[in-house]
Amino acid sequence: MANLIVHGGTPLTGRITPSANKNAVLPILCATLLTREPVRLVGIPEITDVRKILEIFRMLGSEVEVDYATGLLELHHRDTHFDPAVHHLPEEMRSSVMLVPPLLARFGVARIENDVQGCTLGVREIDPHVEVMERFGCTVERRREALLIRADGGLRASHHWLDYASVTTTENFVLCAALATGAGGTSTLMNAASEPHVQEFCAFMTMLGAQIEGVGTSRLTVHGVQRLGGGSFTFTEDFHEAVTFMALGAITGGGIAVKNSAPEQFPLIDRTFAKFGVQVVHEGGWSRTVLDGPLRVKEPFTKNILQKVEAAPWPYLPVDLLPIFVALGVKAEGSVMFWNKVYEGAMGWTSELSKFGGHAFMADPHRIITFGGKPLAAAEVESPYIIRVAIALLMLAASIPGRSVIRNATPVRRAHPRFAENIRALGAQIEWVEGD
Repeated sequence: MANLIVHGGTPLTGRITPSANKNAVLPILCATLLTREPVRLVGIPEITDVRKILEIFRMLGSEVEVDYATGLLELHHRDTHFDPAVHHLPEEMRSSVMLVPPLLARFGVARIENDVQGCTLGVREIDPHVEVMERFGCTVERRREALLIRADGGLRASHHWLDYASVTTTENFVLCAALATGAGGTSTLMNAASEPHVQEFCAFMTMLGAQIEGVGTSRLTVHGVQRLGGGSFTFTEDFHEAVTFMALGAITGGGIAVKNSAPEQFPLIDRTFAKFGVQVVHEGGWSRTVLDGPLRVKEPFTKNILQKVEAAPWPYLPVDLLPIFVALGVKAEGSVMFWNKVYEGAMGWTSELSKFGGHAFMADPHRIITFGGKPLAAAEVESPYIIRVAIALLMLAASIPGRSVIRNATPVRRAHPRFAENIRALGAQIEWVEGD
């Protein structure tokens, strides 16, 4: 684990280009296993999970050439092989579950480690993924250390209705359906996730030759094809990172302009910023926040209720961004209720806010209330293993004069390459220090 040392109190200003979205990059990397043709990815970020997946590809015999300085990745899975008795997917990386459908399509067998996990965001079931694979005709055998999955006779097209609009389960369905030509060859998914990174993933699959209808909606139709091709694909900017940088500018009293090629995805995010007195301006491919005075919570017109920020699957406000706005709520004058409608227990870091002098009350496993505008002081805090919480704590530290320490801030590296270097260029005094 590594810690972030922050000397706060300096307004952050400047321009910055966000990296690619981890939540698009990882499924797209997994999807490249579906084709034997060369694939070029432009804008690959140097983050922990990318390195781990590329290590898996090399272990399986794939050709991998990566230059993180230019963001160029060349992949060729022509001679890839897989043996479930020898090759294990990493348990500490939740996205490894998306390697299973390509392995099934290529080799007819795959395995899911018993303890596959990612950020500590409450109970994250493996059952929806198993259900999808069973729908495509797979058999699942529970072993002591893993689930062994077989697709004898290949994947067969299927129709499925998700209990919950899960991003990863939606992507796994598409990965299974792309080459599923049996049983009529057409698969449909109801209650599909539609987040921007799911749409980007589907755009990549279409580039390979997959036939997908309904992208961006809750109903996907996939017509299975015999084979997929190769090609070149360029990642777009991560809207999570764009929001993070804009919020850093707002909370420190500065102003950061962020390259943003998809402002059409931001109306609800813009209105959420407005609840804290922050205006978002989109001009010429760049987005920035504008403040007229200190952060202040906008009072609702309805009397006797709190201002609310509710997060749920897209097109709601994304739950991954909720901690960013919690940081603004602690800083802004006024009270806000934050409601995470996806993960239970993901709001349990309010005790760390109190170390800064922030006042937050946890109403239940899904909701907290911040009472902002209190005097804040530099502090040493500890982050749970949740990417955006580590960044939210960093945001508060950057806004408070003095030396703060964010312990166990390593999750930041899972999503954002050169994060400390980037915000140093905006005026932040920040450094990584290896922890004990």
